[in-house]
Amino acid sequence: MLKLSILDQSPVSSGFTHSEALQQTIALAQLADRLGYTRFWVSEHHNSAGLAGSSPEVFLSTLAARTNRIRLGSGGVLLPHYSAYKVAENFRMLEALYPGRIDLGIGRAPGGTPHTAKALRGVGADLFEGLERFPAQVTDLLRFLTDSVEPGHVFEGIRATPLVASMPQVWLLGSTGQSGVYASQAGAAFCFAHFINGAGGQHAVRSYRSSFQPSALNVVPQATVCIYVLCAETTAEAEELATSIDLRILQMEKGEFTGVKSPKEAAEYTYSDWDQTRVRDNRSRMIVGSPSLVREQILLLAESYGVDEVMIVAGGYLAETRMRTVELLAEAFELSHQHSYVI
Repeated sequence: MLKLSILDQSPVSSGFTHSEALQQTIALAQLADRLGYTRFWVSEHHNSAGLAGSSPEVFLSTLAARTNRIRLGSGGVLLPHYSAYKVAENFRMLEALYPGRIDLGIGRAPGGTPHTAKALRGVGADLFEGLERFPAQVTDLLRFLTDSVEPGHVFEGIRATPLVASMPQVWLLGSTGQSGVYASQAGAAFCFAHFINGAGGQHAVRSYRSSFQPSALNVVPQATVCIYVLCAETTAEAEELATSIDLRILQMEKGEFTGVKSPKEAAEYTYSDWDQTRVRDNRSRMIVGSPSLVREQILLLAESYGVDEVMIVAGGYLAETRMRTVELLAEAFELSHQHSYVI
């Protein structure tokens, strides 16, 4: 059976606050936990009016305390901004508190503007130098997580605390093949962000599998794909609600990082010819429709990627719309029959 998981970016819809968006994410995680989803990830974005999640490692502690069995993770920690050692300690702490439930997803995107990146790293920091250091940072992070700092290394004798018997599952996230290369070299799991880049993901995952190097993290490659999904009782209803996602993606492409607009606001928006072309093209990053149609499209997507798990970004203006997508998919894939857990 195909496994389903969720990435939630804590979107801030127009007319709502950041605090309300975070509470909506908590409610969505609790629902996913009850319905049998495999994992629930939260993202990291900075200086964004439209996305409330800036600190996944802090948020995960709250989510873990309010759920029972679902795996929880970062989608993902933007490693170039931080010390690999501190990231290892943060996630060892989460693993110590909630053993067997923590995923450490890492990415190399800035998660904001270059100006914001300077605020995160320090005024004199070089953004491009941080990206170039990413492979070395990944290696250091894995050294700390697996207690495998070599004798004579500059970090010899340093261990990430707390000292725990288990470790979080490590994922590398990306929307290009390069992230898959890093994941295969590290022996980490790989998640392709189809919701960011609707082309080339299948090739990236195939390349990741073919060049995968077994490690202390994974003996065999593990991959998943993440895509926008909006599901409603009918395809016509889903299409109307999906206009909010269409406009949000378009506005992000144009550098307009405002909140999610309502379907009414989307209908009133003035679209240029270029805008309309982008909206049509961006549908490759989304699956929209009735439960039967969405189920069919998700299965085809999984088959094309060769994966046994698909992660969704539930889209829509209202939290109720996103929660209904999650409910309808759980019914369509009979997720409750795949898991046994205590509520």
